[in-house]
Amino acid sequence: MSTKLSGPGPTRTPGRGPAGPGLPRTARTARHHAPITATGLAVKVVLLGLVAGIAIWAAFPLVEAEKWVGLALLAATTAGLFYLYLTPRHVPAKYLVPGTLFLIAFQVFPVLYTASTAFTNFGDGHRGSKDDAIVAIQSSSVQQVPGSTEYALSVATAGDPATGALVFLVTDPATGVVSAGNADGLRRLDPADVTVGSGGKVTAADGYTVLNFGQASARSQEITDLVVPTAGGALRSSGLSRAYEGRAIRAYDAGCDCVTDSESGKRWTADEKTGSFVAADGERLAQGWQVNVGLENFSRVLTDPNISGPFFGTLLWNFAFAIGSTGFTFLLGMAIALALHSPRMRGTNLYRVLLILPYAMPSFAMLLVWRDMFNTDFGLVNNLFGLGVDWFGEAWSARAAVLLVQLWLGYPYMFLVATGALQAIPKELTEATSVDGASPWQSFRAVTLPLLLVALSPLLIASFAYNFNNINAIWLTTEGGPFPADNPRNGATDLLITYTYRLAFGAQGAEFGTAAAVSIFIFAIVATVSAISFRNTRKQEEVYS
Repeated sequence: MSTKLSGPGPTRTPGRGPAGPGLPRTARTARHHAPITATGLAVKVVLLGLVAGIAIWAAFPLVEAEKWVGLALLAATTAGLFYLYLTPRHVPAKYLVPGTLFLIAFQVFPVLYTASTAFTNFGDGHRGSKDDAIVAIQSSSVQQVPGSTEYALSVATAGDPATGALVFLVTDPATGVVSAGNADGLRRLDPADVTVGSGGKVTAADGYTVLNFGQASARSQEITDLVVPTAGGALRSSGLSRAYEGRAIRAYDAGCDCVTDSESGKRWTADEKTGSFVAADGERLAQGWQVNVGLENFSRVLTDPNISGPFFGTLLWNFAFAIGSTGFTFLLGMAIALALHSPRMRGTNLYRVLLILPYAMPSFAMLLVWRDMFNTDFGLVNNLFGLGVDWFGEAWSARAAVLLVQLWLGYPYMFLVATGALQAIPKELTEATSVDGASPWQSFRAVTLPLLLVALSPLLIASFAYNFNNINAIWLTTEGGPFPADNPRNGATDLLITYTYRLAFGAQGAEFGTAAAVSIFIFAIVATVSAISFRNTRKQEEVYS
């Protein structure tokens, strides 16, 4: 016979678990998230749907270009976002991830793309693949030959008549078929979508705006340059109302990996290192392709006399401009702040309002005004002081002018920050130096200035970095000039940023790879100077803390 022991069973306390002491029920409930409202759920569904839509939209170009690594990264990122926002876990990450993604998209990716471009020959004539270059070479060499088919031509665009991409609307004289052609080739149009007038000329087409004679004449050079590839050669315009299918006199031979001119017999062989077709005499065809050139762009910046000479000269002036702009504005702004900080000054509020007016005005507008004020013939500066200085015609006068303009534009900012820093310095410190017998200058040098520098050093470093790349200050006043007669690409007041802009978008052709390399140098210089300055600032803070 078994004996059943009896005794008090586990007791339950309201709000506690069955096994004795535990968390109150309200505390246990607080560990779970509050229920999502209908509005919150709708917002989450909409945002996740938007993420899915963007991912699907971005996937098609990646698949078409066979960028499988990018596609895998896109899929992983999308899956991670859905997991993060469809589960109640990882609450901090829900707030950090959006900002991180925007940081990567708008900061990290552009920097990495610029850095990758610096290792290529990307620029005019080297923008696409080798196949694109071959098509461009053959198309640009198309000439009309006896027996070439001629078409009635109407010039149209799918956008604005003045700026939209041009399209040739041509009518086959044998079949009456109407086709639309651009740099990608010909596309046959449905007869129901076009209206053909006398002589086979298209007068209207769905989805296109047919240019009238005046509009077409204004874009005659673009019409002449447009080449439409066809199976038998390419279409080119002959005037504004006729087009012909010509024959390419330059053809690519895969056997020798070269381009041969059928009329002259000249041959250009592919050079994979430079992405160009090069003849035996060194002549290069204008159309090339994009290749990785390693450190060649960086080497050109440092060793090519046409680039390195202007680069180092511009670098010295760039430092002088950034230091001068920052230093002069700081000294003037601090001096005015000290004057108005004195308790003996009256009407300080009115003075402060008047002094910050340059800061309140749009800088780009003021730069244009100052440019006219420094005009040699009718400028206010020369007329007011009875001078005849050609401010923008000589190197040093142009540099002095831009520094004066920067002084006027920048001192209100320094005045404001210096005023705030002065008000934060305890009066007891300066009063103590007066009791000890220090003069006002000794008190300023020993107490006020060091404390000001501790507070304002980060702002001075940021101002230096801004002025180092202050393209507006130069481009809207001197445009980098004056230029020497033997070098139209680099002027006396050019900063590295304006020099880089001219390299990338200059009249002699874009050199994006070289410009990206110069940008990397600029980034390294500014980062190094900023790092050293911040290190010295921390040491200074330790001394006066």
